[in-house]
Amino acid sequence: MNAFALTEDQIAIRDMAQEFAAETLAPHAMRWDEEKHFPVEEMRAAAALGMGGIYIQDDVGGSGLTRLDAALIFEALSTGCPTVAAYISIHNMCAWMIDRYGSDEQRRRLLPKLCTMEHLASYCLTEPGAGSDAAALKTKAALDGDHYVLDGQKQFISGAGVSDIYVVMARTGEAGPGGISTIVVEKDTPGLSFGANEKKMGWNAQPTRAVIFENCRVPVANRLGPEGIGFKIAMAGLDGGRLNIGACSIGGAQGALDRSLAYAKERKAFGSAIADFQALQFKLADMATELEAARSLLWRAAAALDAKTPDATKLCAMAKRIATDTGFEVANDALQIHGGYGYLADYGIEKIVRDLRVHQILEGTNEVMRMIVARGLVGRAKGN
Repeated sequence: MNAFALTEDQIAIRDMAQEFAAETLAPHAMRWDEEKHFPVEEMRAAAALGMGGIYIQDDVGGSGLTRLDAALIFEALSTGCPTVAAYISIHNMCAWMIDRYGSDEQRRRLLPKLCTMEHLASYCLTEPGAGSDAAALKTKAALDGDHYVLDGQKQFISGAGVSDIYVVMARTGEAGPGGISTIVVEKDTPGLSFGANEKKMGWNAQPTRAVIFENCRVPVANRLGPEGIGFKIAMAGLDGGRLNIGACSIGGAQGALDRSLAYAKERKAFGSAIADFQALQFKLADMATELEAARSLLWRAAAALDAKTPDATKLCAMAKRIATDTGFEVANDALQIHGGYGYLADYGIEKIVRDLRVHQILEGTNEVMRMIVARGLVGRAKGN
């Protein structure tokens, strides 16, 4: 890719995901939301097209694509259903952590079924008392022979209770980030249990539960990398996760904008289509411009992460903040354009607004994104 154009392969990847979203996700998204249905079979169909292990190495069944390719895929999927696209993003983040930091044995044992989504994965970092301050987590993993004994609780975990693999950040050492390790806990491990499915504003097509560990014995062989690097692993995973969730926001908002354009051409007021009113034209122009600006920064950050540039983490934080803020604002503007109809479930706009709101919170709140950017700026100013 040059600075301003996608390659033919990237266009084909995006179009493939767009077609899948239109044919497989969009027709059912409102029903899944209403019924709180987790569409596992449809996600496995996405995995059959290579979307279960997008940037996983191909020796274990991954697609071997780039972070920019992933951004294109998640934006396209989210035009069909942001909730389902966001879960596939989380699943990919977990698979990447195993691919990047796991041993050859772990990769070959765990990743093939993750890439096909025969097995689903959940990311377990947040706790009831440790959200933005993730390094303060209290879930403990005490060494006992060739096992760790886990005790503690994770909160707001997507896919919990259904997933087969839980990538867990737990304390194996002293307080602070240096005492955290990453341990893979497999489904049906004794001592692993789950809270009730949370009642949420949005994201109803994926379950969200607490993950509870009570004397949960996990083999030491399930630890990713050496002890003490778990916080590093978690943050590395989040760099890509932030790009993905930003792409999901842009895709959801693009879908809302597309619906608004169609509605404005059909809806008449004062004898004319409302699309003929300059005030509405300016609103639509601003929505499209802001989305394009957010998309451009997201692609820039994705390219930086692919190239492993020193400013990649900062750019990912910038892109996540602007993409999720813009996505929500554009979706909310789309609801306003639809007037009272936008507030009704039948039009699907209010679902997009509900789904996108949480993107400003998860994968690091947007306030934390500002902290990451500011630290980079202040550190540079000090010559650090």
